[in-house]
Amino acid sequence: MTPHLAVTMGDPAGVGPEIIVKACERLKDRLAAGDLRLLIIGSNPALKEAQALLGSTLPIPEVSEADSAWPALSCLQAGPEGDPIRPGVLSLDGGRFAFLAIERAVRLAQAGRVQGLVTAPLNKEALNKAGYHYAGHTDMLADLTGARGSVMMLAHGNMRVSHLTTHIALKDVPAKLTPERLRYVIDLTDQTLKGLGLSRRRIAVAALNPHAGEGGLFGREDIEVSTPTIAKCVADGLDVVGPVPGDTVFVKLRAGQFDAVVAMYHDQGHIPVKLLGFNVNPETGTWDALSGVNITLGLPIIRTSVDHGTAFDIAGKGIANELSLIEAIDYAEKLAASGTH
Repeated sequence: MTPHLAVTMGDPAGVGPEIIVKACERLKDRLAAGDLRLLIIGSNPALKEAQALLGSTLPIPEVSEADSAWPALSCLQAGPEGDPIRPGVLSLDGGRFAFLAIERAVRLAQAGRVQGLVTAPLNKEALNKAGYHYAGHTDMLADLTGARGSVMMLAHGNMRVSHLTTHIALKDVPAKLTPERLRYVIDLTDQTLKGLGLSRRRIAVAALNPHAGEGGLFGREDIEVSTPTIAKCVADGLDVVGPVPGDTVFVKLRAGQFDAVVAMYHDQGHIPVKLLGFNVNPETGTWDALSGVNITLGLPIIRTSVDHGTAFDIAGKGIANELSLIEAIDYAEKLAASGTH
């Protein structure tokens, strides 16, 4: 059966409505054939405004949760409309819609009515202004699903990078490198690679310290924590190597020597993926396209996301790029088909 995916709009004042409409236009042949099914959840008026802005005449009928079945492409209102939401303007209602869309999508996923979530970006300030005190989508989803721990994976082409830690101060990272957490991240990474259909699943663990500690001269975490944990993984039949120094591990990943890397902290993992995923125009010094997907591992439901923010500065101008959203839909499809969370 073709998986039914929920696409949450994120903050309606951001580029979410535009990239959703553009993605649906690009995927309309698959939607018409029924081999792709999408339920858009957010502000239906914002979606209609985006269609008018882009000149899209693609039918996106409004449905309700009570309907026994939905067409291959439809939209569901996340909650009651409040004050008008204007593109590019931070507001309480923008944050409220971002939360309500996720809350409804999680409920539908837990009920088995959708087989995965694909999320457009939200604004953390608007979210907190609306009274939802989360650092972002990942914390919110963990709370709504009761997940014990989650892992962020960024993906761009063959660059797949899981993160031991994300939104914490750099000074707090070493204490988070424990055998239990590292093994958990490695196991989830291996399961996800399997769900994506990779027959070989070679995972490299990035070193925390320069030169993997240089025999203890620059720190002992790689020697005392990562090395024995990796050895245990290998003894259990996993294909894991490391710790590999951070200044070479991503070059080797890009060269195909590994299938994924476990990064120790946010910037260590984000910088190489985003450096390759952002297409920079050399004449203007700006990027005109970006590619990459954020996959949340360790949830009881499938969740993928665009790897960019709300871009309030260009919202409502019709110039936002939909490539990352299309890639996120593709990843969610693959994981839903394999039943991998």
